[in-house]
Amino acid sequence: MPILDHLWIILALPLAGAAINGLLGKNWPKSVINTIAVGSVSLSFLAVLELIREFAQLPADQIPWVKDYFTWIAAGSFRVDFSLQIDQLTIVMLLVVTFVSSLVHIYSTGYMAHEGGYYRFFTYLNLFVFFMLTLVMGANLIVMFVGWEGVGLCSYLLIGFWFLKQSAIAAGKKAFITTRLGDLAFTVGILLAFWTFGSLNFADMFKSVSQMQADTMAHAGTLTAIAILFFIGAIGKSAQLPLYVWLPDAMEGPTPVSALIHAATMVTAGVYMVARMNPLFSRAPIAMLVVAIVGALTAFYAATIGLLQTDIKKVLAYSTVSQLGYMFLGCGVGAYAAGVFHLMTHAFFKGLLFLAAGSVIHAMGGEQDMRNMGGLRKQIPITYWTMLIATLAIAGIPGFAGFFSKDQILDAAQSGPHKNIVLWLLGLIGAGFTSFYMFRLIFLTFFGEERFDHHKVHVHESPSSMTVPLIVLAFLSIFGGWVAARHLVGGTDHFEAFLHPVFAAYAPQTAGVEQSASLAGSAGASGEVASSPGLELFHAITGPAVIVAVIGLALAWWFYIRKPEVPEKLERSMPGAYNLVYNKYWVDEIYNALFVAPLLFISKYVLWHLVDEGIIDGIVNGSASTARGMGGKLRELQSGNARSYATWVVLGAVGFAVLLLALVGASR
Repeated sequence: MPILDHLWIILALPLAGAAINGLLGKNWPKSVINTIAVGSVSLSFLAVLELIREFAQLPADQIPWVKDYFTWIAAGSFRVDFSLQIDQLTIVMLLVVTFVSSLVHIYSTGYMAHEGGYYRFFTYLNLFVFFMLTLVMGANLIVMFVGWEGVGLCSYLLIGFWFLKQSAIAAGKKAFITTRLGDLAFTVGILLAFWTFGSLNFADMFKSVSQMQADTMAHAGTLTAIAILFFIGAIGKSAQLPLYVWLPDAMEGPTPVSALIHAATMVTAGVYMVARMNPLFSRAPIAMLVVAIVGALTAFYAATIGLLQTDIKKVLAYSTVSQLGYMFLGCGVGAYAAGVFHLMTHAFFKGLLFLAAGSVIHAMGGEQDMRNMGGLRKQIPITYWTMLIATLAIAGIPGFAGFFSKDQILDAAQSGPHKNIVLWLLGLIGAGFTSFYMFRLIFLTFFGEERFDHHKVHVHESPSSMTVPLIVLAFLSIFGGWVAARHLVGGTDHFEAFLHPVFAAYAPQTAGVEQSASLAGSAGASGEVASSPGLELFHAITGPAVIVAVIGLALAWWFYIRKPEVPEKLERSMPGAYNLVYNKYWVDEIYNALFVAPLLFISKYVLWHLVDEGIIDGIVNGSASTARGMGGKLRELQSGNARSYATWVVLGAVGFAVLLLALVGASR
C-alpha cells in the first residue's frame, strides 16, 4: 500500500495512540501505555521513511504531491478540502517531528516513570504529534490552522500537566492567552488572503501571487498586509518579541515537554509557516524586513537575558527564544533554506540540551538551580558528554551541527541579496553571548566544587531509556549539519539544493536570479574563491562567528573556572545593569502593570460587579423579586376561609353594581 496514496496514515497513527491511551489507559500497566504511545509515533516515523523512498521516485512535475480526501467546508464560493501535500520542505519537517518525537517518547518512559497521570501525559504527547503533523502536511491554510491551534491546545495541557501546582497552572494559561494574540492576527490574515486570492489552497494562492505585482519598499499593498498578519501569528507561536514571555514560564511543564514542544517542534511552527509562504513574503519586502528585524532583535535580546539566569531550564528557554530569532533572521534576509536548516539542527542540539538538563535534574533529585550543582561530570558522565556536544553545537564550534546552519544565516545577513550589516552585527554579538552562557551552564553544572548536600542528594546516572536518546541526539548534533559541509570548500550545499525547488518555484524573477547566483557560491562569485577550497575552508572556520564563539567560551572559562570570584565582583560593581538583566528587564512586571492589571480591574469591577452583578443580575433578580412579591400578595387572597370568600364575593358584587350604575348614568 503506497504511503503517497494514504498520507493520512502518518497522522492517524499518533491520533490512534492518543485515543486508545486516553480512553482506556487509566487502568492499564505502564508497559502497555508505553507500547501504544512509543509504538504509534515510531510507526509514524517508519511510515515517513517509506514516504521518502516513494517521494524520491516521483517526477519533478508531480511535486508537490497533493491528496484531496473529502470536502470539509463548502459555503457558496468558499470551499475547503481536507487535503495533504508532500514536497521537500514537508519531508524535512516530517523527519524532524517524527524522529525527535520518537526519542522524546522513549525518554519520557524513564523520566515520567514515577509521576501520576502517566497515561494522561502520553495521551497529550501523542495528540501533540498528531496536530504538529497536521500543521506541516496541510495543503491549505485551514488544515494548517487546525494543526496550528491544536499544538497550542496540547502545549497548554502539557505545560499545566501538574495541575495541582499553581505556577504550572499560571504558566499554561499564560502560554494559551499570549499565543492567542498572535493567532488572532493570523486568523485575520487568512480571511484577507481568501478575499484577495479567492482560495486558501497553497497551489492556487501561490499561482495568484506569482501573477501579481510585487510590493515595494515605497508601496505596501495587500501582500504586505497579509504577510505581516501571518508573521504576527508566527511571533506568538514562535515566542518572538514582544510575545516571547510565555516560553520561559512554560518550563513549569515536565522536561520532555520542553524538549519536544518548546525546542524541537511547536515553536518552530512559525518559522515553517514563513518558509512555506515564501512566495508571499518574497513579494513583500517591508514584511521581510520586519521579519529580519524582529528575528535579529530577539536573537540578541534573549541572549542577554540568558547570560545571568541560574535555573538550568530557564537558560535553555531563553536560548530557544534567541535561536528562533536566528531562524527568522535567515528567512527575513531571503535565506529560507538556511532558516529551515537551522530549524533542523536546532531540533537536534536543543532537544538534546533539554533532555540532558532533565537528566541532570533527575540526578539531582529535582534541583534546577545551577548554583546548587557543580562537579557532576564524573558522576553522570553520559549526561555530561552529550550535553557538552550539544553546547559545542549551539555555540557554533566548527565541525558541529550548529556551526553550519548559524554560519549560513549570518553569511546571508552580511552578504546576501537582502543583507543588512546592523542585523548581522546583532546576530554576531548574540552568537558570542550564546557561547558564553552555554559554557557558563556547563562549567557551573559539571565543574568546580560540589555545591549540594550529599546527605539529601544521591547523584546517579539516568537509566538507559533516558541516556540512549541522549546518545542518538549527540550523534546528530555532530553530524546533522554535515549535509552542508561541501559548501565550505566551494561545493554544493546539499540541504539547500534539496529545498531549492520549494523556494524557487514561485520566486520573483530577480530573487530567482540572485538565488541561483547564491547557489553557485554564496561566499562570492569570483572564480578565485571557488577554485581555492582550502582557502574557503580557512575563511569559514576563522570567520567572525567562530571567533566570537571562541571568545565566549574563553570568557566563560575565565569567569567560572579560572577566576570564579570575578562574576561576584562585577555584580557588586555594576548592580544596576546586573539587576536589569537578571530580572529580565522587568518585562513581565511591565506587561502586568500595563495590560494584565488593568484588564483584571476592568474584568472584576466593571464587567463582573457592575455589568454582570449590578445590571444583568439586577434585572434578572429584580424581576424575580417583583414577581415573587406580587405572588405573595395575591396568595393572601387564597386563604381557604369560606367567610372570607363570601365577603370578597359581596364586595365584588357591590363594586360591579356601582361600576355598572356609574356607566349607565354616564350614558344618559
